Amino acid sequence: MSMRCPSCGTQYADDAKFCTRDGTRLIAPPSAAAAPPAVPASASHTTPRAVTPPIGVAKHFDPAALAGQVLEGRYAIIRKLGEGGMSYVYLGEDVATKEQFAIKVLSPSLVKDSNAMARLRREAALGMRLEHPNVCHIVRLGETEDGIVYVVMPFVQGEILSDRNNRKGKLPLAEVVPFVQQIAAGLQVAHDLKIIHRDLKPENIMITKEPDGTERAVVMDFGLAKERKAGAELEKLTATGIILGTPEFMSPEQLRGKPLDPRTDVYSLTLMTYEMLTQKLPFEGKNQQEMMIARLRSEPISIRTRRPDIPEAVDAVLYKGMARNADDRYQTTVEFANALAAASGAGGGGLLGKLFGR
Repeated sequence: MSMRCPSCGTQYADDAKFCTRDGTRLIAPPSAAAAPPAVPASASHTTPRAVTPPIGVAKHFDPAALAGQVLEGRYAIIRKLGEGGMSYVYLGEDVATKEQFAIKVLSPSLVKDSNAMARLRREAALGMRLEHPNVCHIVRLGETEDGIVYVVMPFVQGEILSDRNNRKGKLPLAEVVPFVQQIAAGLQVAHDLKIIHRDLKPENIMITKEPDGTERAVVMDFGLAKERKAGAELEKLTATGIILGTPEFMSPEQLRGKPLDPRTDVYSLTLMTYEMLTQKLPFEGKNQQEMMIARLRSEPISIRTRRPDIPEAVDAVLYKGMARNADDRYQTTVEFANALAAASGAGGGGLLGKLFGR
């Protein structure tokens, strides 16, 4: 499947996300976008049958094919939800309470990395304190006797933010501001616990609907396995300090492999806000590397050149949030979100001020 730029029509490989000509988010061809995802046969069972031997007892297992098994006699694996380079995510059900969870099973290669696992255990201990309406937190970190490691998280249903943007196009400012406030509130709780997301992007935000019809943004993928992947990318820095790959929402200091603090998430959240409003990134280049270099050396494109209806005050807030020097940015996600709300006419304090006294 190829991806297409809706602005200029240029075709890209299926792993591309943004047009290198104008920064527009790519879309899948209509036929591909309409194709329903493949659902394993086991998904038709409400409660899967346990298989002998269960996970945690077998000496060998395939982390990509665990549907129908029971993890340590507690979590029945219903179906696979997705996978990445370092983990496989499943829908699971507590066999006693019938409560559903997302269960991330780490790949054997990650489990063998002692440094990554030591950090995983440290940060999981903090992550279990991250319970917040706008964060998908860690419920439990499990390790079986034969070395299978898994992370249990709440199962959040909804629409991924990047899919929302592709479906609706440029989002109204009045819709974007509450999402940014909610994302900022979740991130601030993490930052107060010294946890940095590091991989904030629209694909890691879920928009879920409440029983009363209101929507809520939930920050996903605080869990840890991704951080090893990010570390590996940082090790691929070229002599000029540019990361190989396509890290569209990384801060300049992250692109350069510098030490990170919560202000890197402020930068990424600002880029996401710009992209929600325009469907484009604020930097352009002939290829991905040029786009990254532009982020390190050039000024961002004013949002008003792409959305003249956006107030100048909002443009100024975004400009400050995307400052190359972290000292020149908003210092917290809450500060950025409050400034955005005030500039948009939505009010500066509101819920965030009440939550954090800021």
